[in-house]
Amino acid sequence: MAVLSLQTVLAQTKTRDSLPYQKYPTLPAFNLLMVDSQTVFNTYDIPKGKPTLLMFFSPDCDHCRMLTDSLLNHMDELKKVNIYMLTPMALSAIRDFYNKMNLRAYPNITVGKDYEMFFPRYYGAYYVPFLAIYDRKKKLVRSFEGGGKMEDIIKSLQ
Repeated sequence: MAVLSLQTVLAQTKTRDSLPYQKYPTLPAFNLLMVDSQTVFNTYDIPKGKPTLLMFFSPDCDHCRMLTDSLLNHMDELKKVNIYMLTPMALSAIRDFYNKMNLRAYPNITVGKDYEMFFPRYYGAYYVPFLAIYDRKKKLVRSFEGGGKMEDIIKSLQ
């Protein structure tokens, strides 16, 4: 598990028992800056009807790369899942990751910068990758801190 250095954010995070995502199980609305560095996407606009996977990651994290590879290797099972990969890291690093992983080839994957640092505060994400899985009605199903077994992730998305 890679530690994401977000000391300021973590200092503001409340105890693990009272994190907002645990109190409010509906997919929250927050902004992501897309890799084109101009478009802002708000998660409120994620359509209902398909499960959603939010993956908080770091472009330089080996575990994040391995999990991304695993997601891509299981795309037949995940093609009907909205996948949003987000990080607060520099856009240049995000673009490099996006291009190296050839994520453009997957229409159900969206990659963006969490420029407001919403995710780590809301989810208390101490480690990356951190996954939050929502059902077709945008209700929280499960979260995985530091990644998870692909079989458990896929099961949570069904």
